[in-house]
Amino acid sequence: MDYSQLITIIGSIFALSYTGYLVRFILRKSEGTPDMIEVAEAIRTGARAYLKRQYKGVSIFFSIVFFILLILSLLNYLPIFVPFAFLTGGFFSALSGYIGMTIATKSSARTTYAAKNSLNSALKIAFSAGLVMGLIVVGLALLDISIWYNLLTWFYKSRGYGIEERLRYITSTMICFGMGASSYALFARVGGGIYTKGADVGADLVGKVEAGIPEDDPRNPAVIADNVGDNVGDVAGMGADLYESYTDAIIATMALAYAAGLGLKGVSLPMLIATIGVIGSIIGSFFVKAGEEASQSNLLWALRRGIYFSSIFVVIFSYFAVNILLGKEYIGVYISLLSGIIAGVLIGFSTEFFTSDAYIPTKNIAKSALTGPATVILEGLSTGMISTVAPVIIVVGATISSYVFAGGLNNPEIGLYGIGIAGVGLLSTLGITLATDAYGPVADNAGGNAEMTHQPPFVRQRTDALDALGNTTAATGKGFAIGSAALTALALIAAYKEQVILIGGKLDLSLMNFRVLCGVFIGAMYPFFFCSMALRAVRRAASMIVEEVRRQFREITGLLEGKSKPDYAKAVDICTKTAQKEMVLPSVLTILLPIIIGILLGVDGVVGLLCGALTSGFAVAIMMANSGAAWDNAKKFIEKGNFGGKGTDIHKAAVIGDTVGDPFKDTAGPSLNILIKLLSIVSIVFAGFIIKNSIFK
Repeated sequence: MDYSQLITIIGSIFALSYTGYLVRFILRKSEGTPDMIEVAEAIRTGARAYLKRQYKGVSIFFSIVFFILLILSLLNYLPIFVPFAFLTGGFFSALSGYIGMTIATKSSARTTYAAKNSLNSALKIAFSAGLVMGLIVVGLALLDISIWYNLLTWFYKSRGYGIEERLRYITSTMICFGMGASSYALFARVGGGIYTKGADVGADLVGKVEAGIPEDDPRNPAVIADNVGDNVGDVAGMGADLYESYTDAIIATMALAYAAGLGLKGVSLPMLIATIGVIGSIIGSFFVKAGEEASQSNLLWALRRGIYFSSIFVVIFSYFAVNILLGKEYIGVYISLLSGIIAGVLIGFSTEFFTSDAYIPTKNIAKSALTGPATVILEGLSTGMISTVAPVIIVVGATISSYVFAGGLNNPEIGLYGIGIAGVGLLSTLGITLATDAYGPVADNAGGNAEMTHQPPFVRQRTDALDALGNTTAATGKGFAIGSAALTALALIAAYKEQVILIGGKLDLSLMNFRVLCGVFIGAMYPFFFCSMALRAVRRAASMIVEEVRRQFREITGLLEGKSKPDYAKAVDICTKTAQKEMVLPSVLTILLPIIIGILLGVDGVVGLLCGALTSGFAVAIMMANSGAAWDNAKKFIEKGNFGGKGTDIHKAAVIGDTVGDPFKDTAGPSLNILIKLLSIVSIVFAGFIIKNSIFK
């Protein structure tokens, strides 16, 4: 085992050990009064029930795919390790989401109770819960990668393979286990998104718009389902999503290192950079603290301090990593890394500008509510569309600079490796970046707990301050995830090209090749088709919740007067069953599509499919994430007392805009960044099968 591998394992253990410390810190805090504990336990029970049912359904899918991959391995289409790597990828992706969600549901009431003491106390607990999610993702990912890398190294070395041949088999096998992580992540994102937004939209339409009761009011029968959804969608789903982004970026770059002829040192570099990011994230977390002034700008700066320190830490120490592993002649690879980090920061600024109520775009959406819900929707859509300009230009700039500075003009393979390194650089501080995103649902649930247990107004004021910040950081996190997905998908497409050549296939990527053009058209269409399925699923779930909430308001005597309790379990059960049913078709179709296109149009058509899906999916994902977040924060801007405040027709118009945006930003949009990578990974895994069985040879 070389020293860089040893450092990676130590980094993984360090992340997991510090996670254990954070868990003990959180659980030592009081969960509050008996009624706080009762609300939190109801949310925990609903979240566990959902994941238990999801695991049962997904395990059937994984069993079927495992045997398909095993058969392909026995027929010499794939290395024998691929089916087992597929299982571990899915297992660790699911495990990271489960652990993160478990701690999040144990932290919300503790955050509420801590808010009675001070804003900073509540921030520390909520952020620590988010940091558990961030560090468990990077810790388990590095552990999974290290185990497989060292196992495969031992296996092929013991059979006398030389280093070049050994690296070829290792990288081609490891890139395949990303399929397991990506497959589970898509199920988790789609299913969790349908659950959370079906509950949220249904609760808001009847509770806020029809009945005129506040958000998180305990009289609303869907309020527990709404809070459960925050955890299964925005914590467990997001954790699985970014686990696969993180692993995909690292293993795609490892594969490109072999193609670029950089050998063992080039393969080790992305793992070493990721380890540096883990250490930087942990140290940066100590800089996250706030005073008692509950302004969003102060709280935002508290989180930014940690992220900025972590990024600077990576920038400094990655220079030495590149210099030591590759030598000064490859210093351009370090500039590629900087391109990725800078791109992540700039995308974050762009997202914040278009989604925070501190800036003109979101204020204009709030102002448009003066003339009704139609103008709110029009303004929100136009804001989302124009918000795509900056991220696309940023990613294009990062792609060009990382390719050129790495040396791509003279050696295209090293240029593609530079693009992969840029993606790794963007994700290197995932530990703390994900923490600022995952803390949001904890703060949201804390606010709901305060409302349902009738805490003093100052408690709700503090939790609302944390929640409002969570909306901005969540939008920034989604922009970050989508930006990283674009760079990672580019690296995966390059890895697919190398995989096809490696196994003896031929590629004609001329734009005059009709198979490439047909693939591009189908790829550009598919994100819209996928989003249509996801949005319709949310609509069906929300419709059932609307009918159920109306029924309970109508049939349970004294419910609206607060004299009776609603049947929370019924809404939870509706959301759980609907989400599990609706998540199957979009997920399975995404996995089958590149195989079908490969058989019909050949490997050239698959490249077209991947390029079309990437360009279309990237822009659509940004538009949906930003418009949804802007609608949400416009509603909250009005709730602060602007334009008449809560309970007015202006507020109701903004609520309708928010309900349209909810599935945009939390179901369809975030799922696309998994989709564009999963298409590439499935193409890589089945490349050998497609070459031998395609209609076009």
